[in-house]
Amino acid sequence: MKKKNSIIIGSGVIGSYLAKLLITKQHNVVVTSRKLKKSYANYNKLNIEEKVTFEKLNVLKKQEILKIIRKYSPDNIFYLSGQASLTKSIKHKKITNDSNYIGAKKFLETLHKYKIKSKFFKANSGYIFEQKNGLITLKSKISKNNNPYIQSQIKAYQEVRKFRNKGINCSSLIFMQIESPLRDNDYLIKKICKHAKFKKHISVGNLSTIRDYSWAPEIVKGIFYLTKIKPRDLILSSGQGISGHEILKTAYKQNNLDYKKYFSVNKKYIRPNEIKTMIGSKKNYDILIKKFNFKIKISGKKLVKKMYDSI
Repeated sequence: MKKKNSIIIGSGVIGSYLAKLLITKQHNVVVTSRKLKKSYANYNKLNIEEKVTFEKLNVLKKQEILKIIRKYSPDNIFYLSGQASLTKSIKHKKITNDSNYIGAKKFLETLHKYKIKSKFFKANSGYIFEQKNGLITLKSKISKNNNPYIQSQIKAYQEVRKFRNKGINCSSLIFMQIESPLRDNDYLIKKICKHAKFKKHISVGNLSTIRDYSWAPEIVKGIFYLTKIKPRDLILSSGQGISGHEILKTAYKQNNLDYKKYFSVNKKYIRPNEIKTMIGSKKNYDILIKKFNFKIKISGKKLVKKMYDSI
């Protein structure tokens, strides 16, 4: 059977797990980044660095986009690049807008202009929707939050829908929070688990917020199944929320510790106008359940325990 070609835009955590899965599915995988490195840590940790082709790509230049598409004739293009911090986006508005919106727009324009049949998948965030009772679906209203990251992703989401109406095979992959051992140490769950494992005190922000966390190695299976169905917008989320308090309690309990003795709240970690609850409905990926029996099983306390054991 002829191998398929897949290009992953961005060399981050989700891309590395997706690359590993695609390799097992007999795909040739090309990963692009703004600058070529001697080594890619995440790919090295997953033992796939030698099985992936790395290419330098400026997503803001259409000639470079066209060149790499013509070189590899990809069946799938996964746009997983972009500045993803809400806080950093306030200081880096242009970088955030360019990486999340303009780059994706230029890809879509290139596919349309040259009538390229590659499937295009753009990663996006549940933050683009308003949080009504915390539950998010594709019918939720678009957020009015003026945060630069959220606004850049809203524009990208709308661009994908526009080009899909023009006949381009493009989809939006919408995620809540995604965790894995490959995340940086300052990501909340990994940070808490690491402090709990070594019996250290931790400073945290707002612990009353409730978020929907999913496990990266599991989420990429959903992404893969999306390549097998018609283009659409799809929210991949566990449907289960967990608060900061529960994360702390669960992590420290693994070491038989009372979390109340090991944390303090620091105002510098509290975001203004923080959204209290953000959970995606499980119904958002019903089609994957029916067609492929795909279910997100690792979330909530189970995810915290899994993270703790990985450290």
